[in-house]
Amino acid sequence: MSVASTVTQDVSLVGPEQSATTVGRLISLRMSDYLQLCRPRIAVMSAAAAAAGFTLASVAGVDWAQLGISLAGITLLVVSASSLNQVLERHTDGKMHRTSGRPMVLGRLSVSEGWLIGCVSCLVGTLLLFRLVNPATGICGLLTVLIYVGLYTPMKRTSSLCTTVGAIPGAMPPVLGWLAAGGSFGLEALALFALFFVWQFPHFLAIGWIYRRQYEQAGLKMLPSFQDQGRRAGLIALVYAVAFVPVSVLPRFAGLAGSGYVAAALILSFGYLWLTVRFCRERTDVRARQLMVGSLLCLPALLMSLVIDFVRLTS
Repeated sequence: MSVASTVTQDVSLVGPEQSATTVGRLISLRMSDYLQLCRPRIAVMSAAAAAAGFTLASVAGVDWAQLGISLAGITLLVVSASSLNQVLERHTDGKMHRTSGRPMVLGRLSVSEGWLIGCVSCLVGTLLLFRLVNPATGICGLLTVLIYVGLYTPMKRTSSLCTTVGAIPGAMPPVLGWLAAGGSFGLEALALFALFFVWQFPHFLAIGWIYRRQYEQAGLKMLPSFQDQGRRAGLIALVYAVAFVPVSVLPRFAGLAGSGYVAAALILSFGYLWLTVRFCRERTDVRARQLMVGSLLCLPALLMSLVIDFVRLTS
């Protein structure tokens, strides 16, 4: 049902003096549904990571116009992936309390609207990056969406390896920013990718443990096992948290930062490891939530430290 038909139908049920208020309220609710479909928090986080990658590749100074175009294209691709994901997962979303209020589940947005927004966003975002930024960024951005929607999303119902596949598009925003500024596929891009790729595992395993009953009820394989009291999830999280310590300092060896960043990276990565050790030993919702919150503080702080140290070295 379109916005116009919804508004017309509801306005007919009220008096003329209330119609203007009703129309405004309905339009506001519909815009809120569209915003929820686009998952703005993820879009903002991805844009921030891409902006950091762009800055790190801009040794001669940031081209602000190019940065703006790049972020617009990358954000559109994130919107596309989020929209198409909700279209494909509308049935499983309805089985989980944390996602049962999404507009696609409740029928406030139609499947055709979801497909339209997802496909148009993907097309416009890809063309924007390909034509106005550079082909490498456009192609990699499109591949990121395809992996997220075409591989990760369906794999969630069949294999716990979905988290590994999903970590690939999750690690791409800083790389896309790096490429958008003219950076090449070198050690620097690899360091940025590795940083985001390895960071994701303790983070998502903590989320998986918190919502384990909902995921199991919906038939989503978000944990390596639902039957071992989380021992395997805790161990895998610990392995990646240990690996994150040396990975966090890779940007220094790629020439992106100096000793100031290394100090910050070691403090933050060991803090992340400490939270993961506690989760591995005590697999409770409290420990998992502490790990999740800590992970959401660790990565932005690490990225900010990297950019600040890069600017210090190049100014």
